[in-house]
Parts: sequence; structure tokens; C-alpha cells
Amino acid sequence: MAGGKETTRQKLINIMYLVLIAMLALNVSDSVLNAFRNLRNSMDTAKNNSQASLDQLFSTFESTKLKESPVRAKPILDTAKMAKGYADDLNKYVEDLKQQMIKEGEDIDTLTKDVTKRSDLDITPRMMITEGKAKVLKEKILDTRQKLISLLNTKDQGSVTFTLNAEDQKIGGKVTSWEDANFGDGTPLTAGLTVLTKIQADTKNAETEIVKKIFGKMDQALVTLDKFNAVAVAPSSYVIAGQPYTAEVFLTASDSKSNPVVAVGGSILPTTEGKGKYTVVTSKEGIYTWTGTVTVKQTDGTSKTYNTGPQTYQVAKPSAVVSPDKMNVLYIGVPNPISVSAPGIAKEKLKVSIEGGELSGSAGHYTATVSNIGKATVTVSGDIGGGKVQVLGSTEFRTKRIPPPIPQFAGKTTGTTSSANIKSQDRIFAELKGFDFDAKFNVVRFNLLVIKPRQDPIQKTGNSGLLSPDIKAALNTVTPGTTVVFTNIIAVGPDGVQQDIGGIVLSAN
Repeated sequence: MAGGKETTRQKLINIMYLVLIAMLALNVSDSVLNAFRNLRNSMDTAKNNSQASLDQLFSTFESTKLKESPVRAKPILDTAKMAKGYADDLNKYVEDLKQQMIKEGEDIDTLTKDVTKRSDLDITPRMMITEGKAKVLKEKILDTRQKLISLLNTKDQGSVTFTLNAEDQKIGGKVTSWEDANFGDGTPLTAGLTVLTKIQADTKNAETEIVKKIFGKMDQALVTLDKFNAVAVAPSSYVIAGQPYTAEVFLTASDSKSNPVVAVGGSILPTTEGKGKYTVVTSKEGIYTWTGTVTVKQTDGTSKTYNTGPQTYQVAKPSAVVSPDKMNVLYIGVPNPISVSAPGIAKEKLKVSIEGGELSGSAGHYTATVSNIGKATVTVSGDIGGGKVQVLGSTEFRTKRIPPPIPQFAGKTTGTTSSANIKSQDRIFAELKGFDFDAKFNVVRFNLLVIKPRQDPIQKTGNSGLLSPDIKAALNTVTPGTTVVFTNIIAVGPDGVQQDIGGIVLSAN
């Protein structure tokens, strides 16, 4: 309402406005309530998918990087676990609020599959505004956001894009607090629960973005030339009987003018440009271990010796190696590149076959195609000499469908964008994130809900990713403060299977 002295006419208008708002609030349609419920379910699904992805990230890092480079990987893993702890604390607080709301709303109704008193307009504002819980939640969101960002270096902090925030909103020149915008008067109980679920989804997305950036540091080049270490490098620690085993022993951080004394077992090795070459003839199967030494002269004329760690190599019968080029599984609907090699046998002499799919290619590089979920076995045979062909080994792969894509509209998966950006769009996308194969998904169906303050929602159905004139007309009515909701988004990938990929919620400003 306007401030200052008001005329009698203005007072009457204000009273009528309040009555109208109350009437609108008391007549929230079942379709809108159902939309909030469906949206909440979609966000719960997205949150669970993000959690599964995060669990896989941690598991992979611990089983590979932590085992390969524990000294470097341990601090990175600890930082990632701090991010997980911050997100878990906020998520638990929000979950407690949701359970309080559900309890006050008389639990879940088996018919609507929503909270029994879902249209109640008192519970949400009383709990969150009157009792001050929204203010506490806002502080926790802002604190969690800052803690997560502080785990990154200054450069990476500038590239953070997650939507976990609790800023006040400015609509039509008037500032509305974050608390009132999300939980103020006229907010149905089911809408309050949906807002809390969105915060949980935003928290999980923020955690995912931060953890990925933290783990990404492991693969960045790290060069610190402040220590000298003796190093032994062998092209292969697995050789076929009759072939020579070769390794280079050298001093790191040395230059081409250095001339160290390199030895193995007391025998001095020939050196070139500071590197010694150790060669031993292999005659029988077994596991062998050796240690090298590198002796260099110091500036004071004395000598200092550096020892390599124990080096182990194995002499074995011929065998085959089959590995996927990109993933640990074979995916339905896309070509799966596979590399095949066998130590001591030319790639041109290998014969490769597959059970449970089809295989094409040659000379160590093949493409596997599969059509059913389950397993596929790749078998390798080779000419081991004298015209004799022997089965060298077989590898069993899991066959899976391509992971579901993420819906995207106006460059967003959720959050806030300008009404002009929403109006300028002509398509809804299904983006496959973090998948190495060239796989495309097309949206074939979706539901649209345009919710404008104090107006009946506009509901539309799309039958392709391209927006129809009818849907574009609905979106052209979007103004600041409008909420645009896409639900039941169905997409089809290379395998021809239709998938429900969730929903999108955008707030126009």
C-alpha cells in the first residue's frame, strides 16, 4: 500500500485489494496444487540423481586417484568431503523443516499423494515468517554458499554458476525480502514444501559443482622442482618370455650436461644425457625385482647417491588386453570404440570377436555395437608364431542404456532469468552432460504451466522440442514475477526409448 496520508477513496481501494488477494488465495485450484506436487516430485528425482552421481564421483576418486597418488589426492579428497559436510548440514535442516510442515499438514494423503492440508494458507507463513524459521534458513543458505565457494581458489570462485542463494528480490521497483517472496502470506502448504525441496535440489547442484571443481585439480599439471629423486622408468613391466626387458634409470631435474653414475646391482650402466639404460634378457616366467642408484657430484666436489624404489616386472606367457576407449561399459545405441592389444604380437595378427553384439574394425582399433541390456564378451586370438593361433583371453563387459539427459530451457535447468530471455526461446533441449559419446536426445513431449501472480495459470502441452505457436504465445505473456514450469518432459535418445527426464522451474525477473 502507499505510504503517507491516504484519502478515504484510497483507503477503500486498499481494503478491496486485500479482500481480493484473500479471495484469490482461498481459491487455489487443484491443478495448481497438483503442479506444485508434480514439480516437487521431479525435483526429488533430480536431487536423487545428483546424489548418485556424487557418490560415483567420490567412489571413483577413492578407488583410482587416492590409490595412485595418496599424498597429493588426500588433501583434495578432504576438501571435497568438507563441501559434502556443508551441503549435508543444510540439507538436514531443510528436511527437518519439511517434516515439521508435513506433520502440521496431517501427513500425506493417499488419494492426492500430497500433504493432506496442502491448500492450507496459514501453516507456511506462520512457521516460516511469524516463527522466524525463514530468516534462520536464509542465513544458513547464505552461510553454506559462502563456505562452499571459499573451498575454491580465487580464479575458480569467479566461475561458480550454481543457484543456491537467498537474495531479496526487486520487482517493479519494490524490494521484497527473500523470506516473504518464498513463504509469505497466501503461500499454500504444498508450495512451501516445493520451495524447500528446490532449496535441497539447489544445494545438491551446488555441492556437485564444487566437488567437480575440487576433484579437477587432481588432473592439473603440478611441477615443483625443489627435490631430487632417482627414477626408474620401464616401457613395460609385462613381457613375453624370450623378449628383452628394458628400463631407463635417471635423475629427475637433471640437465643434458650432467653425467651421473648409474648402477643396478653394483653394475654401472651406460648413460646418455644423464639417463642410464638397464637391459636384461628374460628367459623364464616369474616376478623379478631390482633397485637402481644414481650418483652425482656436488658443487663442493663430494658425491651424493640417490636410490630408486624397488622396481618389479613380470615375465609371463602371451595374453591379450581389451579395454573400452571411453567408458567401463558398452552403451546401447552408440558406437563403442575398443582398443585391443597383446604384448609381443602385432596388432595385424590379432583376431577379435564379440558375443552379444557386433564388432567392426581392425589393427587393434574396433567399434562394438550392442542392442540389449546385459553383458557382452570380447574374445581375442592371435598368431603366436609358427602359424599357431591361440586364444589369448576374453573380457566381459556390461551393456547399459545411455544415462538420462538433463532438461534445459533458456540456457537454464532451474533458477531465475529475464522475461525477455524466456520470450526469445523457440525450443526446449535435452542435454547429455558429462557423457563422452556423441549421443543426441530429442524432446518429444512436455507439459507447460505459466503461473502469474493473482491470475489463473496457463497450461499447455508440447509434442516436440520445438515450441508451437500456441506455446510461444503463452510464453509471450511472461512478465517479471511469473513462474514458468515445464513438467513431464519426455525425451528419446539413440536407443529409441522414451524417458521422463524431469522438469524445469524458472522465475522471470
